[in-house]
Amino acid sequence: MPQQPIGRLLTFLWVALCVALQTNAQIGEAIPIDLNRIQRATVLVMQLQTTPDGQFVTCASSGTLVSRDGLVLTNAHSTVPNANCAGDTLLVALDARQDAPPVLSYQARVIQSDLGLDLALLQISAELNGRPITPDSLSLPFVDLAQGASVSLDDTILVVGYPGLGDDPVALVTATISGFTAEPRGGDRAWLKFRTVDEAIAEIPGTFSGGGAYNREGQLIGIPTTAPIAQLPDSVDCARFQDTNRDNLINNGDACVPLGGAINALRPTDFALPLIRSASLNLEVTAPQPTAQLASLGTQPTISNVFFAPSVNNDMPTTVISSLPAGANSLFLFFDYAAMTPETIYELRVAIDGSTSPIFSLPPVRWSGGSRGLWYIGLTGQTLPNGEYAIRLFIDGILAAEAPPLRVGGAPEPLPAFRNVQFVLIENDQMFGNGYILGAGTTVSAQFIYDGMTDGLEWTGIWYFNGQELSPRVGGVWDLGANGAQTSSLSDPNGLIPGRYRLALYIEGRLSALSDFTIAGSRADVRPRVFSNERFVVADTPTEAATRFPTVNVTIPPTSIYAMFDWELIAPGTIWHIRVLVDGDVFYERVEAWQLTQDGAGYALRIANPDGQLPDGTYRFELLMNNILLRTASIAIGIGQLPIDPFARPEGVLVRGQLIDGDLSEEFSVIDFNATQAQLYTQTTTDRNGRFQFSQPLRFAAPYSLIIAAD
Repeated sequence: MPQQPIGRLLTFLWVALCVALQTNAQIGEAIPIDLNRIQRATVLVMQLQTTPDGQFVTCASSGTLVSRDGLVLTNAHSTVPNANCAGDTLLVALDARQDAPPVLSYQARVIQSDLGLDLALLQISAELNGRPITPDSLSLPFVDLAQGASVSLDDTILVVGYPGLGDDPVALVTATISGFTAEPRGGDRAWLKFRTVDEAIAEIPGTFSGGGAYNREGQLIGIPTTAPIAQLPDSVDCARFQDTNRDNLINNGDACVPLGGAINALRPTDFALPLIRSASLNLEVTAPQPTAQLASLGTQPTISNVFFAPSVNNDMPTTVISSLPAGANSLFLFFDYAAMTPETIYELRVAIDGSTSPIFSLPPVRWSGGSRGLWYIGLTGQTLPNGEYAIRLFIDGILAAEAPPLRVGGAPEPLPAFRNVQFVLIENDQMFGNGYILGAGTTVSAQFIYDGMTDGLEWTGIWYFNGQELSPRVGGVWDLGANGAQTSSLSDPNGLIPGRYRLALYIEGRLSALSDFTIAGSRADVRPRVFSNERFVVADTPTEAATRFPTVNVTIPPTSIYAMFDWELIAPGTIWHIRVLVDGDVFYERVEAWQLTQDGAGYALRIANPDGQLPDGTYRFELLMNNILLRTASIAIGIGQLPIDPFARPEGVLVRGQLIDGDLSEEFSVIDFNATQAQLYTQTTTDRNGRFQFSQPLRFAAPYSLIIAAD
C-alpha cells in the first residue's frame, strides 16, 4: 500500500485487549517504573497577583497530578493566599514534551488544604484563557499513592520536581531514605528524611517543594517540602525576573519570588489522603464558628523549656536525659511553645562535634501543632553517631532556643532518675481515668517510677496549671531506697478547674521527669464523659439539625448530614481532635484548640455534597483528646459502601506507539459513537513524527474501541 500523508479521517478500528497486553509486556521489561508517566504527572504551579499594571508571579512550586480529572497535590504555602504569597490566580504548567520546559495550560483553584501540614489540593478548573472546564472532560496522566510504611531505611527513591521557574524540564533525582523524624501529630514518621546519591546534584532546590518522591514500585510516597522565610530576604533564596515596579529594569527594587532553601524532608502521602478522599468524593465539611475568645498569648511565637528524652509514651517524655549510650537509635527533643500558628515556620539545626548534620536536621517547615502546649521532634530510624550534639530551634529564621548539650557514646550513665509519670483521679478511695485525661474532681494522684536513687538526695515536685506554678511544692530529702514507685497528689476541695496540668520532677535541681494531663468532662469509669449524645442527623441547615432525631441508616442518600454531640467542662484552649471517616478511611481531620463555651449542646459538623447526593457508604466520626478515643457514632447511607471507581488507580496497560501510514476506509464504523465527552475514556495527540502515548492506562479485562482521526 503506498504511503499517504495523514490528512483525513482514518480507519476506525476495534482493538482487542491482548494487543495492549503485549505492548505493556514489552514496555514493562525495559522500564520497571513508568518514568514517562511520572514526569508527565509532575506539574509546575504558579501563583499570580493581579495589579493595575498586570499580573505578576508571586510564588511557584512543583505539584503532582493524583487523578485523571485534574487534582493536583502540592504545598499550601505557595498556593493558599497568605502574607508571603498573596496572589489571586493559580496557573498549572504541564510537561508537554520530554526534556522540554513545561507549558502553561490551565487555571486551578484550591479545594482542600491543611495549612499546618503545608498540603494543598488543587482542581484544574479553567483553560488558560479562563474558559471553565468540567473535571469530567479531563483525562490527564496521574500517579498512584502509597499508603503506610512503604519505605525503609536506605531504600532508593526518586525525587521529582522542577529545578527552576519554568525554564527547565522536569528533573528526576535519585536519593535514599536516610532517617525519620517524629512529631506528635504524625508519630514516628511525621517526616521522611533523604539524601541525594546523584553526584551531579548535591542538594534538592526549593522549587522541588510540592513535587513528589516515589518508591521502587513507582508509587508516590511523599511530598518534598520546605517553606521560604520571606521575613529574611537577605538569607532566603529568591528570584527576581519581573519588572514589578515598572521602571524598565529588573533589579533589587523589584519583588522577588521566594524559592526556599535545600530540601531533605518529605511529608508522607498518608497526610494527604484525607484531602484527596474528600475531594474525590466531592465532600465539604463545615464546622461551627467559635463563640469563645481565647486568652491572649502575645504576638510573637516562643519556644522554652527545651530538654531531651530517650522515648515517648502517649506523646509524653518517659524521662529526661543529658546523655545517651553508644548504639542509641532514638532521641526526642521536647519543648514548650506558645503563640504559634499554622503559618509559623520553624527549623531544627543539629550539629555533631561542630559539623552540621543534614540527616538529623529539619529544614524550615510550617508548624502543625496547636497554639500552645508541649511538642517534640524525634530523631528516629537509625543509630545516632557518637559525639557532642548541639541543637538549635529557629522560628521564622530567628534563633528561638538552644537545647542543653547532649553527649552520645560510651556506656550508660548511672544517674538517679524518675520516669513514666501517670495520673489518676481519686474520689472516695476509688481511682478514675487513664493517665492523661481525667474528669473533674478534687484530687489527682501522680505515680512515677524511680531508679538508682540514694537516701539523702534532694528531690522536688512542682505542679502547674496552664503554665502557672501551683503551690505548695512537694518533695524533700529522699529516704525511700534505690528503686520503686512513688506518688504525689494535687488537691483542691472546691474542685480542680478544667484545663491543662503538669507535674515536673527534679533531683538535686535537675529536671528528671515531666508529664502533662488534661482535666475535662465529668467523672466516669476509665474515660471521663467529655462528649455525649453523639449522633448523626439528616438535615439541610443547623437549625433543622438541632430538632432532628438521630439516624443510623438512610436508604436514599441525602445531600447533607450533621455529626452532632454535646460537651461539658472543656476549658477554652484545650487541644481536642475530631476525624470523620467513610468506609474506614479518614476524609476530614482536625486537631485544634477548643474555642467554644465550656459547656454546651448541639455541636453540628456539616458534611455535604454541594453538587448532589452524598456517596453511599458508612460514615463515622470520632472524638479524641490526648490521643485517647472518647466517643464515636456511625451512619450507613444507601448500600452502606462506597461504589468502586474503576478509574481511581493508574493500573493497567499504558499504550504508546507511532502512526506511520493510513488510508480512508468505509468498511468499518464505531456503532453509536457520536463524539460526546462521556463516551471518551482517553485521548492523545501525536507529534510530527506520529509518535503518541495515551495518558490513561487501559484496564485489564475490558474491551476498547480505538478511533484515529487526522485534522
